[in-house]
Amino acid sequence: MGYWEVQMDAPESNTEVESIPPEEVKQRIDNGEHVDILDARAESEFEEWQIDGDNVEIVNIPYFELLEGVSDEQLERIPKGDPTIVVCAKGGSSEYVAGQLLEEGVNAANLGAGMKGWARIYEYRELEVDTEATVAQYQRPSSGCLAYMVVSDGEAAVIDPLRAFVDDYIADARAMGAEIRYAVDTHIHADHVSGVRELAAETGARVVLPEPAVERGIEYDIDYQTVTDGDALSVGAIEVDVLHTPGHTSGMTSYLVDDAVLLTGDGLFTESVARPDLEGANNEAAREAAAELYDTLQSKILGLNEDVLIAPAHFSDAATPLEDGTYAARLGDLKTRMDALSMGRDEFVEFILSDMPPRPSNYEEIIGTNLGQQATDDEEAFELELGPNNCAASSDAMTSN
Repeated sequence: MGYWEVQMDAPESNTEVESIPPEEVKQRIDNGEHVDILDARAESEFEEWQIDGDNVEIVNIPYFELLEGVSDEQLERIPKGDPTIVVCAKGGSSEYVAGQLLEEGVNAANLGAGMKGWARIYEYRELEVDTEATVAQYQRPSSGCLAYMVVSDGEAAVIDPLRAFVDDYIADARAMGAEIRYAVDTHIHADHVSGVRELAAETGARVVLPEPAVERGIEYDIDYQTVTDGDALSVGAIEVDVLHTPGHTSGMTSYLVDDAVLLTGDGLFTESVARPDLEGANNEAAREAAAELYDTLQSKILGLNEDVLIAPAHFSDAATPLEDGTYAARLGDLKTRMDALSMGRDEFVEFILSDMPPRPSNYEEIIGTNLGQQATDDEEAFELELGPNNCAASSDAMTSN
């Protein structure tokens, strides 16, 4: 019997179990409280992605090992929290395990909706940046995905929207008295399902795609606008300049908001640089893309004003947020601390290719969906993108401090 079948067949607990909303668990972690977790998913699921944090103690004991009860040895391994939060994929098996722990005298609770509930958390923060426009950063803690909304004089542009959270962008724009004018993608994403088409359908916004990305085989059933290097989008009183920044993909494009913040997509992160192997079919293509990424960084990005705020489309466990909780960094600070940005071309290429992390889960299906070549409903799309994004090169030894 497979893991997911076991999850579906989980018996009901005979003990009343408290269910803790994922948002509350996230708040406890953010507040610096110690959080103890027993993750009851299969080991492979656990190793791929999990709830983490400096103040999180987590142990993995698969649910099927607890079907006959909790042994003394297992009780020794399980952290004793206030409470110990039991986690599974959807919240059913973990409720049963939490009931067993309660019967053993362990203060236990269930994570409501499991890791699927954790993946529903989406947080809004505003960048502190030198522009009169509001630049909001949307954070998805489960995967490290970041999206942005730029608002100025009653107009808004949403950059790299996720389909699962289209309603959030619409509600926030409405609260700020803004009409969403553009739904923009920096490139064809491989880790999450884009929401540009759904956002356009709901609001009348214009879909904006990098012109080189269209060459990969876009098959949209709606109109869209293409942009290329040197173009600009007007949002209210400010300009958003278009910079073609290939390397991660051939169409990768960054957007410079009012000369103050560069939305880099997957080209440059605050703790790493892009991986170059998600578009090409072989190692030689990845090598060529890595060299192109080096040229992009040197000619398009590193020459910008050092006070420009770099705001990427992802963050990893190695990223440290600013005091305001956003994942962004001054370009000058990145140049100082990120070793990869001061390497020569050959050294950079070898370094980037030396330690590629696993590709994002289901990346081929996600790319097909984002190209419009594959029909995927909302629930299927949500399932496809569960897990880590893995769109950066390894962050190991990437920075010097």
